[in-house]
Amino acid sequence: MARRGDTIELAVLGLLHEGPMHGYELRKRLNLMLGWGRVLSYGSLYPALKKMLRANLITEVAATTTPTSRRPRITYEVTEAGNEHFQRLMTEVGPTAWEDDNFDIRFAFFSSTDMEIRLRVLEGRRSRLQERLARVQGELERTQAEVDRYAAELQRHGVESVEREVRWLSDLIRAERGDGAPTPPSVPAPAPSSTPRAAGGVPSSND
Repeated sequence: MARRGDTIELAVLGLLHEGPMHGYELRKRLNLMLGWGRVLSYGSLYPALKKMLRANLITEVAATTTPTSRRPRITYEVTEAGNEHFQRLMTEVGPTAWEDDNFDIRFAFFSSTDMEIRLRVLEGRRSRLQERLARVQGELERTQAEVDRYAAELQRHGVESVEREVRWLSDLIRAERGDGAPTPPSVPAPAPSSTPRAAGGVPSSND
């Protein structure tokens, strides 16, 4: 199971792979990637940045000031070691790459990987969700008679959320294989992170 710090590290390296950024911009971009339900605070970001600085994965560039702020902003850029580490992380295709948070970040940087790796991650994620779906559907059938209609409706909503993501993944897999499916959008569309995965008793893959 991936730790939150590892997920932040992967995301920061991916963003800095595009070019240098200061902390404010990094936090804004990370929050867009993580989705509305997982806002990243500076209290989480800056310890992660300090750890990456100590590991020589990133480096600080001369601080600059802006017209709207007299406080200098430190800009960060990725080092050669950081780029190599990012590439290694993006080639991992095991269960960690299929977890909720990690998958979203991996998907955002899919352009940095080849088709075989993308397919293995997409297929692994789909298999994980199909297992979760089968388990939760069974639980829903057993408990519907024991809960009121609002609790049952919330459970059904959770099941439908997972079903939508499974269909989305299947479309992406067909597109990667060139099976005639529409080309997937360059920006992660109906981002899975924006759906309440744990709604209605749908257990997280981190459980």
